[in-house]
Amino acid sequence: MPKKRQILVIGNNENGSTPELEKLAYDVGAEIAKSQSVLITGGLGGVMKAASKGAHDAGGLTVGIIPQDNPSFANEFCDIVIPSGIGLSRDFLNALSADGVIIVGGGSGTLSETCAAYMYKKPIVALKTSGGVATQYADQYLDHRKNVKIIGVDTPQEAVKYILSQIRL
Repeated sequence: MPKKRQILVIGNNENGSTPELEKLAYDVGAEIAKSQSVLITGGLGGVMKAASKGAHDAGGLTVGIIPQDNPSFANEFCDIVIPSGIGLSRDFLNALSADGVIIVGGGSGTLSETCAAYMYKKPIVALKTSGGVATQYADQYLDHRKNVKIIGVDTPQEAVKYILSQIRL
């Protein structure tokens, strides 16, 4: 059996999330599940919870890699919880676990995960109408290295379609 594709969704936690962002994240999660890929998130609230719920509702498999050492911190839509116990350093674990990354909104934590994915040349797509990090960095490189261009798209469907086209297993 071939390896399943693993797609990381990153964005605002509950502090900074909005119903609009959560709807986008929910739809991204559902599209990931429909593609038979595994959803990976940081396992907490906001965009992470909404994407997990979307994938869960669509019958997909969800993984939450949380910063705490206690699995009870994960949202209820995580099928598999990895309590890293390494705090914010888990951003690198999230990025390295993914075959591709989708950004929905986001603040400094999202930027940290984006930078980790960028340094390891993971395909990255941003919902450019979602604000925050996604809008700020859509359709550009993070620096002079030009490791990977962050591709801006308008819809959750386009985001998943693009990431799937970039994943080589």
